[in-house]
Amino acid sequence: APTIRLSPAARSLFDEPLAIAVQGLGPQQQVTLRTSLRDEKGELFQASAHYQAGDDGELDLARCPALPGGSFSGLEPMGLLWALQPQKPFWRLVKRDVQSPFLLQLEVFEGHGERPGRLLAQAQHERAFLRDEVRRVPV
Repeated sequence: APTIRLSPAARSLFDEPLAIAVQGLGPQQQVTLRTSLRDEKGELFQASAHYQAGDDGELDLARCPALPGGSFSGLEPMGLLWALQPQKPFWRLVKRDVQSPFLLQLEVFEGHGERPGRLLAQAQHERAFLRDEVRRVPV
């Protein structure tokens, strides 16, 4: 079964690179990757991209370019993060409480197209604004 491999695995700082790869796909399998998160007011932000796995069934976003038809195209390892768009028009992604992380959802769907195919894999990742040992003290 396909799995999503993230590095760092479960948590990273918001300004750190996040490596995304998918293992266990079929050779040359076409998939759609989608990321989503909700801001502090509950508004949904999403991005998606179309990819084709390599001959070994592996998809590494640092080496495989996104195909036309999604939120972006080309070799963009962090594209699924910078391309996040609000579902509500004219809304912006703003972080007010830096002590709580954003929870990023990643999903892999079968095929390309307007409506995603079968869900193949999913993962969650925290994008934090403060390191674990850092404390915020109001003055």
